[in-house]
Amino acid sequence: MGRRQQKSAIVVGAGIVGAAASYFLARSGFSVRLLETVAPASGASGAADGAVSVASKRPGAMMDAALAGVALYRELEREGVLAGLFTPRPTLMVAETEAESAVLDGHAGALANAGVTVERHVGAALRARIPAIAPGVRMAVEVHGEGHAIGYQIVNRLIEAGGVAVERACPVHRLALAFGGTAVDGVVTDQGTLHADIFILAAGAGSAALLGLDGVLRPRKGQLLVTDRAPALNVSLHGSLMSCGYLLSKATTGTPDRSTERRYGLVIDPLRTGQFLIGGTREDRADSGNDLPAVQRLLTDALRLMPALAQLRLIRAFAGVRTATADGLPLIGRAAGLQNLIVATGFEGDGICLGPLAGRLVQQMATGATPEIDLAPFDPGRFALRRQDA
Repeated sequence: MGRRQQKSAIVVGAGIVGAAASYFLARSGFSVRLLETVAPASGASGAADGAVSVASKRPGAMMDAALAGVALYRELEREGVLAGLFTPRPTLMVAETEAESAVLDGHAGALANAGVTVERHVGAALRARIPAIAPGVRMAVEVHGEGHAIGYQIVNRLIEAGGVAVERACPVHRLALAFGGTAVDGVVTDQGTLHADIFILAAGAGSAALLGLDGVLRPRKGQLLVTDRAPALNVSLHGSLMSCGYLLSKATTGTPDRSTERRYGLVIDPLRTGQFLIGGTREDRADSGNDLPAVQRLLTDALRLMPALAQLRLIRAFAGVRTATADGLPLIGRAAGLQNLIVATGFEGDGICLGPLAGRLVQQMATGATPEIDLAPFDPGRFALRRQDA
């Protein structure tokens, strides 16, 4: 008997999800081609806040996925794959009003019921734990077992560990379907039609046109700020500081600014460089620029929570555009009616936390293994795909 032919896979998109899928597929014995329109982490993965966090997730599918995502980061850190790139730390969620305190207290209970270790701080205990917190803050909930990772570093490490070469400047224009239309035969690029046994679509915003999901997959912009260094103040904040308003900004009931469809959810993040990252906005827009009203609002909110930030200079403002879905849940699973196409896109701001997990889920589906979490809530089949025949 001849040697069994190696299975091949084409992964479209070299952000964190595509990089992770390439790594896990290559480790499983697949011959992998990783196609990227620009360069690795050139999209949302390179402009993310780095939160590997369960803290802001609501009970249900996203919280379950985030718990598995954080656990996988720890596993990959222990194995050495992500050695030095994952920083364990807590998230400190704070409430300024009685109403916010009630919301945060209920959320802490939901996290605890899901097995997350939480700790409430009020009064003197709050001031001791967060010395720089403003006097008006009423309570804090410390969410343990969280972490931080820089998106482009994770992408580059996974690509290197998988031994997969990135084919840059290789946009995919459409999917070519096999005869009968029940499978993908290849992807059409400037280099011609490229063929494989299985195809992984992890192209973020580029996935919409390929799947015919314009309106389902939509851009969501986030603006962020970076201060200069303040080592003493930085080390006094033991984890990411998150306003309770961040929970509200993620909810579908959040009240947007009517002119810009903009919501705010404040996070103050102590970076390893001694700087602070301050974010962010949620805007249903596709441009990647900053504007003065957003910068002013973020700084005002940050100073209200941590007045000591007033001594620092703002040295950078930037924005990233993530790909969101119409119902707030990513697409992870086989495309309806196309047996060899797996979709993993639409993670919005949760891509950093869920990216490695999504890559392993892709590998599990590709090899016929049972996915480690229930993928029913993320099934791409909940939206009708408008397929393009060859």
